Amino acid sequence: MPDVGALVVALDASAVPARPVGAGRYVVELAAALSVTPGCDLEVLCRRGDGERWRGRLPGAEVLAEAPPGRPARLAWGEVGLGRALGHLARPPAVLHGPHYTLPLAPPCPTVVTVHDCTFVDHPEWHERSKVVYFRRALRRAARADVVVCVSRPTAARFEALFAPTGTVVVVPHGVDHERFHPASAGEVAADAAALARLGLDRPYVLHVGTIEPRKDLGRLVAAFDVLASGQPDLELVLAGPDGWGATGLEGALAAARHPGRVRRLGYVADGDLPALVRRAAVVAYPSLEEGFGLPALEALACGAPLVTTAGSVMADLAGDAALLAPPGDPGGLADRLAEALAGGSPAARRRARGLEIAAGHRWDEVAAAHLSAYRLAAGR
Repeated sequence: MPDVGALVVALDASAVPARPVGAGRYVVELAAALSVTPGCDLEVLCRRGDGERWRGRLPGAEVLAEAPPGRPARLAWGEVGLGRALGHLARPPAVLHGPHYTLPLAPPCPTVVTVHDCTFVDHPEWHERSKVVYFRRALRRAARADVVVCVSRPTAARFEALFAPTGTVVVVPHGVDHERFHPASAGEVAADAAALARLGLDRPYVLHVGTIEPRKDLGRLVAAFDVLASGQPDLELVLAGPDGWGATGLEGALAAARHPGRVRRLGYVADGDLPALVRRAAVVAYPSLEEGFGLPALEALACGAPLVTTAGSVMADLAGDAALLAPPGDPGGLADRLAEALAGGSPAARRRARGLEIAAGHRWDEVAAAHLSAYRLAAGR
């Protein structure tokens, strides 16, 4: 039953794959929270053949599955067909939200767009050439949106410096799903052990979660693990996440490693197993060179897992004194921080308590409420 008087919001979910990671996780979590947010009447536009998945997640939302499934056709649809598709919804939206950089060429209503980072401009070597061209154009168009949502203050500052947006820029950090990501209760210990058994893990491990791509600096993580591995013969390095573009740095590091057999590549890990994987990690390592936000780091804090991430990054700003920080580009420094985290003791206990406190301040219902404020601001313009 629609909320009479609620703001009708169209959310473009056409870029979200069947196995979402990164920005796709943001869209899934945001949509779920918006669908139960008072004052928001959600309409979701997705790919053909993907409607049932979204209807199952969002029983209260209208779902329109019209986007072509193939990437080139889908991107073209997003520029031209999306605007027409809005006319096929039961009610015309008051606002269109493009949660992954993009908006139609001629949107028929006020717009909100989410900018996750500006690495397509600052670090084109981290991305496929075709994506660099497309998303640079999308970022220029995003600067004309009524409201731009940036996921961190560094992203907002860089976007404003590069593109001089004409609309309002607001910062809305991500939330964390506390029903899934939390320290294990007594009743979850056996289930967590079963999840690790399904994944074939029976030894202590350093964990990385995320798409395998150049910005993650996984070659440095492999080199740092190699330093630790000789002195800790039971320790493994576990890489959880799908292969992305440009994984040659990781392949080269594995070819040069002394202990490549102790590096486990799990690929995509199902939602049901991921919290156990994070909770049971000896250390979560997130050495990414640059992120818009770094959701896996926040999820590690929420689980009470020791976290090592990159100094001077948005993850360092997020975690503060709850994480150990390694200098970028320095395998030896990363190995030192990993060894410190593995050592445990009272400093580790203090970092854990601080991490739980920080994570408690990030909730998806509050993220949804902040987005609703952005939608109202856009509609008012």
